[in-house]
Amino acid sequence: MVKITDVARRAGVSPSTVSYALSGKRPISDATRLRVQAAVRELGYRADGGGRSPAGRRTKVLALAVPMRSGVHVPVVTQFAVSVVTAARAHDHDVLLLTEGEGEEALRRAADTGLADAVIVMDVQLQDPRLPLLRSRGLPSVLIGVPAEPDGLTCVDLDFRAAGELCVDHLARLGHRVVALVGSPPEVYVRRTAFARRLVEGFTSAAHRHGLTSAVHPCGTGRDAARAIAERLVRELPALTGVVVHNEPLLDPLIDAFERLGLSIPGDLSLTAVCPSPLAASARVPVTSVAVPSAELSTRAVHLLVRKLSGAPVPGATLLPPRLTERASTAPRGA
Repeated sequence: MVKITDVARRAGVSPSTVSYALSGKRPISDATRLRVQAAVRELGYRADGGGRSPAGRRTKVLALAVPMRSGVHVPVVTQFAVSVVTAARAHDHDVLLLTEGEGEEALRRAADTGLADAVIVMDVQLQDPRLPLLRSRGLPSVLIGVPAEPDGLTCVDLDFRAAGELCVDHLARLGHRVVALVGSPPEVYVRRTAFARRLVEGFTSAAHRHGLTSAVHPCGTGRDAARAIAERLVRELPALTGVVVHNEPLLDPLIDAFERLGLSIPGDLSLTAVCPSPLAASARVPVTSVAVPSAELSTRAVHLLVRKLSGAPVPGATLLPPRLTERASTAPRGA
């Protein structure tokens, strides 16, 4: 049986340093942490608290891997995290939050040290660099998001392509012929984040199907970004009457920016969004929206993971159909 002292001896550090390197409770230099992790892998050490767990013993801990990268909207991530914790507690599990920016090293540590029984992975990219690790390790996983090649993985998400289509369908039904998508920050698309890319696909596909003039513009957050994108849209698309927003913190700043340009919502411009319902409902002009069901997605992910741990069969991919709620921000063109 491999002990923590064996790992310490192999890595050339004290047992307490091994404990801190694995738990993250105290800062450890990168060089030391890498030596400890290498020793853990070489010796096959699995920790349970301060020592190695016997074969087959569960920690009753689920890891939630959500890299806090640029362009990630923290309040929405927090909603997901709270819902995961709530659902996990209902199954008598605790949650270990993994927030390292690159994500791969945090997952490797959780898999190699036995810190968690299974993992929920968020902020999934189309070609996510974490997938080979998930496929090669024995750590059960569920993805909130669907990569380009989901074979052999368990995934759950809102159908973002259908969500983009639904927003355009709604605007087309109201008679709008020129529409634009104000999207997520540019770095989200550079990373090829799956949900953002699929929403763009749905938006452009529906605009083409309806014969609409359309444009897609990634956008940063804040009032300066909102003002710049509003001015650009009015300048480049003077006949614009419909906008889809996929950028949660931009709702009120964008409404303000358009109104400063003399465009009222919804008199001159209809606005729809894909975002959590409370955010859309509480905007200065309540926004017609497709809800991002963070609580339902999180709860389903936990249930799927618990079923996997029990050996029960689970589906490969589950896509929740989008639901659009009409509010005060959309109206027939010219109304």
